[in-house]
Amino acid sequence: MLTRRHFIVTTSALFSASAVGPALANSWPTAAQKAAWDAQVTPPAYDPATTNPWGLHPRLLPQRVEARPGLVPGDIHVDATARYLYHIEPGGTAMRYGVAIGRGGLYEPGTYTIRRKVEWPHWTPTQDMIRREPEAYTQFEDGMEPGPENALGSRALYLFEGGRDTYLRIHGTPHPTSMGTRQSSGCVRMVMPHINDLYERVETGVTAFLYPAEGDGPSTAHS
Repeated sequence: MLTRRHFIVTTSALFSASAVGPALANSWPTAAQKAAWDAQVTPPAYDPATTNPWGLHPRLLPQRVEARPGLVPGDIHVDATARYLYHIEPGGTAMRYGVAIGRGGLYEPGTYTIRRKVEWPHWTPTQDMIRREPEAYTQFEDGMEPGPENALGSRALYLFEGGRDTYLRIHGTPHPTSMGTRQSSGCVRMVMPHINDLYERVETGVTAFLYPAEGDGPSTAHS
């Protein structure tokens, strides 16, 4: 069984301080539309380490940190307790980003493969989501078109187990102030400019390790 302690004894031991779309999609955005949306969600004079119009705790802003020797460059590690995502780089460093994770029993720790990447994706809530919160999700049962208000935001990394799509994503969100919290329906959320940066660095085929959050029991759903 994957446990957080199996891979991460403590966050400081691993990393020291700084050193599927809807069946009936109506349209696919053009390159010009994607560029316009990227400009819309990216603050002026954007600097990943300092730009913070969302009022996040400074620890949740992207920064390069030292990684424990032996971790595979390209892989992703999500520390659900600290609410950090680490993307391992060659040379012993990692880029660290603040994230939000699934609330309650909806977060699904495990070992996944990123088999698909999409810019400005479509989104369809799962049937489990619709059953749990029909008032919030029934209106989107046929899918939500891409755009800044889409639940997956500007970019999405699709998590698979073998050849099976888990419906878990690492994705942008139109709710950036949720960073550091447990508010999603199971996915890992990131601020849109942050995942735009990560998206360019991540290759399909890499492994994503999602570690359990402290105090979590077994998860029962993913969406």
